[in-house]
Amino acid sequence: MATSNIVESARKEGRSALTEIEAKQLLKKIGIDTTDIKLARTKKEAVDCAKGFGFPVVLKIVSPDILHKSDVGGVKLNLNSATEVGKAYSEILASARKHKPKAKIDGVSVQPMARPGTEVIIGMTKDAQFAPVLMFGLGGILVEVLKDVSFRIVPLVKRDAREMIHEIKGYPVLEGYRGQEPANIEVLENLLLKVSDYVDKHPEIKELDINPIFAYKDGALAVDARVILES
Repeated sequence: MATSNIVESARKEGRSALTEIEAKQLLKKIGIDTTDIKLARTKKEAVDCAKGFGFPVVLKIVSPDILHKSDVGGVKLNLNSATEVGKAYSEILASARKHKPKAKIDGVSVQPMARPGTEVIIGMTKDAQFAPVLMFGLGGILVEVLKDVSFRIVPLVKRDAREMIHEIKGYPVLEGYRGQEPANIEVLENLLLKVSDYVDKHPEIKELDINPIFAYKDGALAVDARVILES
């Protein structure tokens, strides 16, 4: 499905937010590697998907009305058996319905657990006075706690991407702090350029967050993503 079709499908349903599955489809179309992901509408489908991927797996609630999945108990990590997957499926649905009783729930996504890496974030928001603004920083919960991020106005050139990465205070972490696996800086630069190019050409995208991205010495993998459309 082309990225325009993904957006059009959401619009036809009156939605301004893409599901994680749709967001990852969009990222793959623009050349960004993501974790494989499938939608399960029943407990049996979830178990079958997990067996297909191989354990361990992650389960997450899929709902256009639930953007922050962890806040409603909608995420279960490191599930290592069919029994654990079945239990997690039931618990996720029960918790989501308890916290968001009016939310439309499509099902639960199943995806393989990604190999841990250095977590980074790439985000885009629309500034009231300027063009879209791209953000880069350390990802996961660190972005909320440390707020160690850099910004540039879209469109970016390669020098902009390089500067964004180097100017965060946490840059030594990307170099492999205290024996940790270093991140591939050139890969991260290219990710920034791909996102910049896409949002520059697609004004229908209002907000975009790829968080976390697991950065490795030989690549990078988008683990979660959120896309908001212009009304």
